[in-house]
Amino acid sequence: MILKMEKSPLNADKRGNFCMSCECKFVAPKLEDRQWAAPLFQKTGSMGCQYNFNSMYLWSGAYPQQYCRVGDRVVVRLLGGLGESFLFPPGTGPLAPALEVMEDNAKSLGVPLVMVCVTPDQKEQLEAEFPGRFTFEEDRDSFDYLYDVNKMADLPGKKLHQKRNHIRRFDDNNPDWMFHPITKDNMHLCLEMEKEWANLKDANEDKSLSAETVAIIEALYQMDALEMEGGVITAGGRPVAFSLGSLTTPECFNVHFEKAFADIQGSYPTIAREMARMVRERHPEVKWLNREDDMGLEGLRKAKLSYYPELLLEKYTVREQSHG
Repeated sequence: MILKMEKSPLNADKRGNFCMSCECKFVAPKLEDRQWAAPLFQKTGSMGCQYNFNSMYLWSGAYPQQYCRVGDRVVVRLLGGLGESFLFPPGTGPLAPALEVMEDNAKSLGVPLVMVCVTPDQKEQLEAEFPGRFTFEEDRDSFDYLYDVNKMADLPGKKLHQKRNHIRRFDDNNPDWMFHPITKDNMHLCLEMEKEWANLKDANEDKSLSAETVAIIEALYQMDALEMEGGVITAGGRPVAFSLGSLTTPECFNVHFEKAFADIQGSYPTIAREMARMVRERHPEVKWLNREDDMGLEGLRKAKLSYYPELLLEKYTVREQSHG
């Protein structure tokens, strides 16, 4: 998951770190905050990847995000290409106090209140509680791809026969391959592969590449603290694919990262299948795998659609209309 944000043009001293109408101070995500913040994110009940605390924490170094607690909700502020924007406030309880904090910060900067990555359920709640206050614009590039965990684990039917064929070719070409759950003892395999994978890419091709590497390294070193899970495939004595994820809700597992060497046929569908099987075995209650959005990249969209998602989780950009 990469929020569509660039470095904010706003100066740090103009970002309104304090809420003018309350004692809320916005701070950058910290690992120690996960203890209180993650349960509020989960209580939102959204399967959207933005509502997984780990997603926010891991990408906050590259894409500036801040938050503060307002009652039993978290106000998450994004500082990026849209100037200042917010997520729909995760948590439970009254929505109005959190919106007041958001509106206060927007007003302090002289900009309208904007929320991004708002899901249909959240859109419905805003329309019901604040009729006529907001406009909604569909953001197709941010739609999440959700898959039935059993279908990803078994790849049944005619539609997925090509995936099975690629995996058979992987089996034939790599008879010694093995899938290993990631532990502290084999974590170095993922680090080695990430370094090699990154070196194969042109730095000018994707400006978020180094940011993703930093996020992956943090995810690996903080796997226990973040309750991350993952697996790595080895073949021919070296790592060729790995995947990392975590629970967003009890029924939804978010795949944060997935890497494979594209020149090794079948490596991507094999790691996707094996990860799904591990999640199914460890978490029988999980029904969905969220493989996140496509960021508007044509190749990535084609790849995600090729697995025939059960659901595209719609996202909206929400803007407050001028009033009073």
